[in-house]
Formats: sequence, structure tokens, C-alpha cells
Amino acid sequence: MGDEIKEIVMSHMRKNIIANLLDRGERLDGRKFGEYREIEIQKGVIKTAEGSALAKIGDTQVLVAVKFEVATPFPDRPTEGVLITNSELLPLASPTFETGPPDENSIELARTVDRAIRSSEAVDLNSFYIEEGKVLGLFMDIYVLNHAGNYTDAATLAASTALIDTKLPKIENGTIVRGEYAGMLTPKAIPISTTLVKIGNHWIVDPSLAEEQVYDTRITIATTDTHVCAMQKGKGCLTKDELLSNIDIAFKKGSDIREILLSSASS
Repeated sequence: MGDEIKEIVMSHMRKNIIANLLDRGERLDGRKFGEYREIEIQKGVIKTAEGSALAKIGDTQVLVAVKFEVATPFPDRPTEGVLITNSELLPLASPTFETGPPDENSIELARTVDRAIRSSEAVDLNSFYIEEGKVLGLFMDIYVLNHAGNYTDAATLAASTALIDTKLPKIENGTIVRGEYAGMLTPKAIPISTTLVKIGNHWIVDPSLAEEQVYDTRITIATTDTHVCAMQKGKGCLTKDELLSNIDIAFKKGSDIREILLSSASS
């Protein structure tokens, strides 16, 4: 039996084990279906960045750093600042991550976090105007340091925390004065994402790596206090009722995680 066939057989076996546990109301790690792993957040972990944060969900760890540069505005938005989000799945984080240019998973992660921030209007890009042809560019870099499942929610959490930690640079004569600041960024909203997967007949939140490897359907829903600000669906399909139910769960989990974030950010 070839290695590829062996892996397919093993995958089916793992899925059957996990699905059978879920049918009995259990998960591999003992959590409830709607329960996250332990969440830890640290802000200000990189002193040379304008803002930074490290978020841990279980053993999954994601670092986010924010830097400002003077940028040229987009032609159709001449008075609006620039927001650029990049992500890197570091090879040290997982044996499945490879060196080289960003792959589709890295691009998807950056887009999901970027969309949550933009659609929530967490950052007032109009306040980044400097002068004609010059605006502030906010560059957000996401680094997955350890992948034990659900790095998307950890990345969104780290990004929102990093924005709370972000200091606005002092501007003189159209340039940034490094090491001097004009105040804090003060985000207008705090987007939080909740990732759910369906295995067999059951939906669960915050999938572990083992659960991610066998899911049938995946969806990530980012919320603020008041509205859904982003969605990203992986493979599979879901019904309207499942979507509405998952949105309700995302609002509840988003509120719970936001409380953890604000408590950590104030300490």
C-alpha cells in the first residue's frame, strides 16, 4: 500500500473516530461543542513596532505587528490612508508550512483579517491624510508561530489587540518622526472572528488541528458589537438555518472573547 493510500485510510479512520465522539456529545479534547480552548493575549510584545500583540488559542500562537510609513494614496481615494495586511505561515509553526512566497492559505488569512478590520471600520483611514499626495500607510504583518488549529481566529484577535496597542506617529514636514508619537490609534470597533466547522451532523467552534483535518464544512464569521463585518467560507456547504445559527453563535463568542481582549488590554 502506497503512502498516499495509507494517508487516505488514516484520514477516514480519524474522521470516523471524531464523528463517533461527536455523536456521543464529546470532543477529542473534552471540550463542549461551543467551547474555545484557553485564550491568552499579550499586547506590546515588540517594542520597535507602533503596535503589536501575541494571541494564543490553546497551543495555536499568532503574532501581529503594526508599522506606519508615509504612502501615496490610491487615485480614487486621495485623502484616505492606506491599510495593507500581510500574513506569513512560518515553516517552524507546522511541518505543512513551506518556505517561499505566500501560498493560498496565507493569502486567505490576510484577506480574512483585512476584511474584518475594513468592514468593521475599526480604523479611520480618513484621519491618515497628511497633505496632497501623502497619507499614512498602516502595514499589518501577521505571523503564525505555532499551528495547532484555528489560526484565523487567533490572527483576528491578535490584530484587534495590536490596533488597541498602536501609537500614531508624529508627523513633521510630511515625514514621520521615528520614536515620537501623536497619541493612540483608538480603534472605533473591535472585530472578533469565530470559526466553526461541521463534522458529520455537528457544528463545533474553534476546531483543533485534528478536527480541521477532517471537517466537511468550514465558515469564519467576524463580528463587532453590532453587526457581521466579514465572512469566509471554506469547503463544503451549509443551509440558511445553519448559517443563521452560526451567526448567533459568532455574536455570542465574539462578545465573550472581546471581554477577554479588553480585560487583557487594560492590564
